[in-house]
Amino acid sequence: MDRRGRRVGIGLLVLALLAVLLAPLSSAAQDSGPIEPMDGDAAAEPATSAGDWSAPTTVYIPETGHAIDGVFLDYWRLNSGINNFGLPISDEHELDGHVVQYYQYARFEYWPEDANGEIVHIGSIGEELRPKALPRSTIASANASTTKGVAAESSAMTKAWLPLDKATAKRESTDLWRYVPETKHSVAHGFKTWWEATGEGYLGNPLSEEYVLKGMTYQVFERGQLVWEQGVDVSLVPLGPVIAKKYSVSTAPVDQGGVPTYSEDLFIPPATPTPEASASTSSGFGVGNGGERWIEINLTEQYLTAWEGDVAVNGTYVSTGRPDFDTPPGSYTILAKPGTVTMEGVLGGEYYNVPDVPNTQYFTDRGHALHGAYWHNNFGAVMSHGCVNLPIGFDSWLFGWTSIGTRVEIHF
Repeated sequence: MDRRGRRVGIGLLVLALLAVLLAPLSSAAQDSGPIEPMDGDAAAEPATSAGDWSAPTTVYIPETGHAIDGVFLDYWRLNSGINNFGLPISDEHELDGHVVQYYQYARFEYWPEDANGEIVHIGSIGEELRPKALPRSTIASANASTTKGVAAESSAMTKAWLPLDKATAKRESTDLWRYVPETKHSVAHGFKTWWEATGEGYLGNPLSEEYVLKGMTYQVFERGQLVWEQGVDVSLVPLGPVIAKKYSVSTAPVDQGGVPTYSEDLFIPPATPTPEASASTSSGFGVGNGGERWIEINLTEQYLTAWEGDVAVNGTYVSTGRPDFDTPPGSYTILAKPGTVTMEGVLGGEYYNVPDVPNTQYFTDRGHALHGAYWHNNFGAVMSHGCVNLPIGFDSWLFGWTSIGTRVEIHF
């Protein structure tokens, strides 16, 4: 398996898919720049104490016999990968100059050259279903597949890829039908409902009209394919194995050695000392009362306060985003806790590369994070590219004190 140094990329897309629609997909429920797949053949084992603990960078998926690594692991976890993309069905390999990996419903692609820092791309596997030759004199019709017979169905499937005629394109969109000018196709009925409910950026735009094969209705989109049959909900077609087979990519299980078996428990740090016992606790803070743990960040004062209910249990001066890289005010929650990462990228025309950034916790889907900053001691002044810089020591305490879902309130 091809692995590279771990880096965290900006612009990670957190997909908010509806659970009821995605139930058929699986039985299981930046200050930052690019993340890259991990060097080495095995992930680091979590340590037994909070001081030297780190999350694994590679995990093994026994259901398919493959591992997920580095950038792909981070993206998969951040984006509810089991539901949205399924399990890995191949190891990493190269395709057209990029490292890729197939999943049940997607292909992850590593693009370190992406100018926007979005180095994980979801492959356009729907496009790769397009017939090699299309009849030039036929225009697709919403009723193209009404003729019976295998030959007629095959012909209708091919015609479904043709753009709609100009008269159809001018029809007014309704609750049941919508024209998509970007690809000159339409989406209708249950497919339209599914496509809009899951976010149009998930599957991309339609590449074909609906067509029928053996009593089942299909439609192809840029990054996937939907299917529907009478009495069954709309669902995704597992295209990953289909496209992997097209390129002769092996999906056979691979021995991963000592790589730990995936569980979210692997990413939960061990308990840390209570606030009153921590070296970073300042006088004037109270003892936790068991209330909700939440974080307040005052951008005017450049100060972070950790609260349990209405009791301030810890606090420190911080450094947030400087002009043009502002830390966004608002209400957030901790989305992911990858721990130590290397931050590299280009923001606003500025290149940066900071290795081993400790205790990283993401609170937006655009890459904003709380993390330790060992490269300066100017806390109380704005300095960052949008993240919240924490003093070393306090960052470890805060990392152990929070959990996924901890509320973060940022204001002036």
